[in-house]
Amino acid sequence: MSTQETITEVLPVETILQAVGNLGFPIVVTAYLLVRIETKLEGLTASIAQLAQAVSAMKK
Repeated sequence: MSTQETITEVLPVETILQAVGNLGFPIVVTAYLLVRIETKLEGLTASIAQLAQAVSAMKK
């Protein structure tokens, strides 16, 4: 799921409501937030790697 997509663009509303009914609201929200945080962490990791390369290039 890209940062521009919302959960309803990826999963139909019926699927989300069924998950809430089966698993409970806190579990569904937690899973959603974990997925969102994972994509943000991947972006931060890439940015840190680029920054490290830029710093290394400046030292030379």
